[in-house]
Amino acid sequence: MKLFTIYNSQFTIHTARVSLWDNLLVLLFLILITSACAAASPPTQAEATAAPSPTGQPAQAEAAGAANTITLMSHDSFDASPEVIAAFEQANNVKIEFLRSGDAGAALNQAILSKENPLADVFWGVDNTFFSRAIDGGIFEPYASPMLADIPAELKLDPENRLLPVDYGDVCLNYDKGWFAEKGLTPPGSLEELVKAEYKGLTVVENPATSSPGLAFLLATVAHFGDPGYLEWWQQMVEQEVLVVDGWEDAYYGQFTRYEGTRPIVVSYASSPPVEVYFADPPVTDAPTAAVIGEGACFRQIEFIGILAGTQKRALAEKLVDFLLGQQFQEDIPLKMFVFPANPKAALPDVFQKYAQLSPKPATLPPADIAANREKWINAWNETVLR
Repeated sequence: MKLFTIYNSQFTIHTARVSLWDNLLVLLFLILITSACAAASPPTQAEATAAPSPTGQPAQAEAAGAANTITLMSHDSFDASPEVIAAFEQANNVKIEFLRSGDAGAALNQAILSKENPLADVFWGVDNTFFSRAIDGGIFEPYASPMLADIPAELKLDPENRLLPVDYGDVCLNYDKGWFAEKGLTPPGSLEELVKAEYKGLTVVENPATSSPGLAFLLATVAHFGDPGYLEWWQQMVEQEVLVVDGWEDAYYGQFTRYEGTRPIVVSYASSPPVEVYFADPPVTDAPTAAVIGEGACFRQIEFIGILAGTQKRALAEKLVDFLLGQQFQEDIPLKMFVFPANPKAALPDVFQKYAQLSPKPATLPPADIAANREKWINAWNETVLR
């Protein structure tokens, strides 16, 4: 018993020593784990502010830089060269955010509906067919940009400078030169000639209720023939078996003989011929299409920009408007959006100088008349042409 007792006492002492050692190891292990977790934990706000960013700048400064943006709302057709946009961004230490919002009418409607909480700082793309709606919507702030001194008076429609002209172009009939040469037929030179028997079944137009160029061409006929004279002309076009489609893309690339359609005359833009040359593959030395630019045969569309009311970045918005009206950006417009720059100091590219056409006497209508009668004219056209 005594030996057992001694052994047992030794065992007890040994066990106690082992337990103490184990506990020390466990405690040390826990301390190491806790330290590692603390090192891996996300930094506090104060730590994040002091911590360097990957570029070597404080994270807070980097966040402030990211917040230095200005938003340009536009229709889907807005386009510009990256290097031109970068020039403004670098000069002003800002990033332009682009908010493309559908066609011109849809984009304007969004801007009006959101005027209590503006979606952007600057708006691009109100044209003279929606001019009065934009003004009546009360969504623009006046800004007499110094660049207006370079803009021709005939493009300026708002004496309060809420909307400033930025580009323009003519909507008119285009024809396939090769098709007419092959048939030995002289192309029409005016709207009056288009209703002659030899042009029966040759024309495709866009529905003015669903297409911007379709509406512009309808307005050309209203301006040229008057109301109700325009309906008499359209009745003649019905007898000429005019084809009506919903949009420009279907008309030009689906129905036009230039792209394997059956109609050699299409409502398009006066700038379409240089576009044909610019994108030709293989290259061509002459435009395969031409525009009918006789008196009153084209409707001149003018596009405008404006500063949206309620912007929190008024000074920066003014700089952006000045830039968009300035020579560098204006010279970028023809080959990006295929319209003419409003600023005549902007040099036109060679392909525009050689092949672009503008009507010497385009059809125009006061914006107020368009706003007051647009729906009536469209409905009357619909009854005449599509009934």
